[in-house]
Amino acid sequence: MRVEFTKLQGCGNDYVYIDGAAWNVPQEKKPEFVRKMSDRHFGIGGDGVIFINPSEEADFEMEMYNADGSRGQMCGNGIRCVAKFVYDKGLTDKTEITVVSAGSVKRLKLYVQDGQVKRVRVNMGRPILKAEEIPALSNEEQILDMPVFVAGRQWRMSCVSMGNPHAVVLAEDVEELPLVQIGPKFEHHSMFPERVNTEFIRVIDRNTIQLRVWERGSGETLACGTGCCAAVTACVLCGLTDRSVTVRVLGGELLIEWEEDTGEIFMTGPAETVFEGSVEYPL
Repeated sequence: MRVEFTKLQGCGNDYVYIDGAAWNVPQEKKPEFVRKMSDRHFGIGGDGVIFINPSEEADFEMEMYNADGSRGQMCGNGIRCVAKFVYDKGLTDKTEITVVSAGSVKRLKLYVQDGQVKRVRVNMGRPILKAEEIPALSNEEQILDMPVFVAGRQWRMSCVSMGNPHAVVLAEDVEELPLVQIGPKFEHHSMFPERVNTEFIRVIDRNTIQLRVWERGSGETLACGTGCCAAVTACVLCGLTDRSVTVRVLGGELLIEWEEDTGEIFMTGPAETVFEGSVEYPL
């Protein structure tokens, strides 16, 4: 059979999207399928694959996989593209929907222009700061502005979970950092039993930061929505920024707003279709 797909991207964070209700890839075959589909030389190319499935607890389920075939928990840029996929393809006519991923339900507001979704605002929920829940191994209950020695250099690091683990690291030389060498050292550090996504940030002013990200299972990507939320959380708690921050990533900009009264973080950004096609399965 031929499996239809759509390639979408949010700030350059690109995934291959498949309607899981229409195309049944056996669960045990999905890691291999994802690796082949994600390969930028021999496959379609992407930071991973996202299956959009029916759900009893939300309007849709986002079943997310990283490019190496490992299961992901949450992707902020990915979930915005889920909203665009389901609306543009007529799977829903609602402009406010819910999407569940790894047991966590998110609420999304869709901004439609000329019949298509252009931007999406996502309630990303409340950040998790307890080290054991991130998870990160530490004698401290929270890891905020902690010195850590990695890749031959001392860094200041804060750890946050947005449904997936993040290490937020201050780096004034963020543009010059050799992430191919440094990123894996953080990802596989003994502090992080489930590996970790790492955001290297430079604070520009109280409402703007610059960020590069190394994602577990995918390497450096052009953006990471949950990473931007984690970075703003760390910056606010360390007194570096206000609660409404524009995050500049390699693929564009995201607006992150951390509400003081509810503790919830909202992320607003674009979602774009790149191209569509089909592949023969089995590959």
